[in-house]
Amino acid sequence: MTKSVVSPGAAAPKVGFVSLGCPKALTDSELILTQLSAEGYQTSKTFAGADLVIVNTCGFIDDAVRESLDTIGEALAENGKVIVTGCLGAREGVGGGNLVREMHPSVLAVTGPHATHEVMEAVHQHLPKPHDPFVDLVPAQGIKLTPRHYAYLKISEGCNHRCTFCIIPSMRGDLVSRPIGDVLTEARKLFESGVKELLVVSQDTSAYGVDMQYRTGFWDGKPVKTRMFDLVRSLGELAQGFGAWVRLHYVYPYPHVDDVIPLMAEGLCLPYLDVPLQHSHPDVLKRMKRPASGEKNLERIARWRELCPAIVVRSTFIAGFPGETEAEFQHLLDFVREARIDRAGCFAYSPVNGAAANALADAVPEAVREERRARFMAVAEAVSTDKLRARVGATMQVLVDSAPGMGKKGGVGRSYADAPEIDGVVRLLPPEKVSKTLKVGEFTKARVVAAEGHDLLAVPF
Repeated sequence: MTKSVVSPGAAAPKVGFVSLGCPKALTDSELILTQLSAEGYQTSKTFAGADLVIVNTCGFIDDAVRESLDTIGEALAENGKVIVTGCLGAREGVGGGNLVREMHPSVLAVTGPHATHEVMEAVHQHLPKPHDPFVDLVPAQGIKLTPRHYAYLKISEGCNHRCTFCIIPSMRGDLVSRPIGDVLTEARKLFESGVKELLVVSQDTSAYGVDMQYRTGFWDGKPVKTRMFDLVRSLGELAQGFGAWVRLHYVYPYPHVDDVIPLMAEGLCLPYLDVPLQHSHPDVLKRMKRPASGEKNLERIARWRELCPAIVVRSTFIAGFPGETEAEFQHLLDFVREARIDRAGCFAYSPVNGAAANALADAVPEAVREERRARFMAVAEAVSTDKLRARVGATMQVLVDSAPGMGKKGGVGRSYADAPEIDGVVRLLPPEKVSKTLKVGEFTKARVVAAEGHDLLAVPF
């Protein structure tokens, strides 16, 4: 989970802002901040120094709910005027009312996710906007909460799946794809602003355009279909003109994803797929109401590697889902070994209020869930370590994230195999040449000399 607090501006009225949750929530925060800036509001680093506070919440798992509620409480204690938005804002409480209002009845307003207009209405009501908005001070790409050299690009909102462990559709609704022209226009603005890595996010990236029946849109006077393949190809062609990367997240393993892999082999898109597989055993996947079986996933990953041998696959899994037997869990461990998942995360199943999985029989005891999660991570880390060791001696392009003192003593970056915040990093040693410098947001070539845990050590040259 990411937690971003916006830095202070120079003039009143001031708004404090906290963004919790996933990259999709982060893009919602950026839209709100862009509108605030366009209307002349400034931002405050502290709750106490703001005229009011906006908290963009996460409501997916229990830990996220607790963090969101605690943050709201902290903002109320230090400021007193709080507007709540995001996924938790759409959650129902035990009394049948709004959960946030049940826990914090003094908040000024509560909205669900993707609600820039509603949030701004609440801001206007409780903190009237300045008379002279400084629209010319708002950058073309909008306000971003990420470092200057990478940015998230949300291509759709909502999800058509009804996985039994998930309540996101009840908070964010069914899939609504953004017009492809709007997506590509935003991407170009981001590249023009200096972004070197564009991370494509949604609830279901593979389903992009299905709600529009893949209708033809227009961009730069040319027809472009609203579907995943055309979007990735167009983004890749656009990125090449800026020497930038395009990385895909939240990709369900539908058959048509195979068509995108050659674009990776051609260099139009990073050979990296974030695929939320969740499990491998057909019976568990059926109880989860996932859209594909484990056997098909294994075959699909093998096909991807045939088409693009360099591809890196990252995924997330759930251990201890209701009804999971020891044999089904062993099936999952065997799958991770056979599929050779490059990067894997695992959650011990946690009941979420409102999820259909709560009604399933044969709940797995919490201690067993945690024990299975630990066993899973041991296997996943062994697979990942073997794959990282195979990179020793290779030369890789690295995007520099940190380079104190121009990198004379080294720095930190990421290769195509490393998404920010969720994967490992490339720890850059001092460059071989005295004249070599490193700069944040630029690429450098580096030779891998060792693997340590989830990270690589490399020498820039």
